Amino acid sequence: MNRFDKLFGMRGEAQVRYLDGEFQVISPGEFVRCAVTGQQIDLTDLRYWNVELQEAYASADISFDRYLQSIGKSRPAAASEG
Repeated sequence: MNRFDKLFGMRGEAQVRYLDGEFQVISPGEFVRCAVTGQQIDLTDLRYWNVELQEAYASADISFDRYLQSIGKSRPAAASEG
């Protein structure tokens, strides 16, 4: 995205190809949606995605939970303090 996109009101959902360590915008837009929550993620804030599943995630926790789900595991229960 460049500075002119903001001036001309480039709005809407972008189509993105997720690569290792970077992503490629296929169709311009301002945001993508979290694959788990549906939350809008501004492209400037996009930090978490899965290359194999081609999904974006809103946070590291959501990304990790989705990873565990994809390999058939669940997050271990927190140890109780005692």
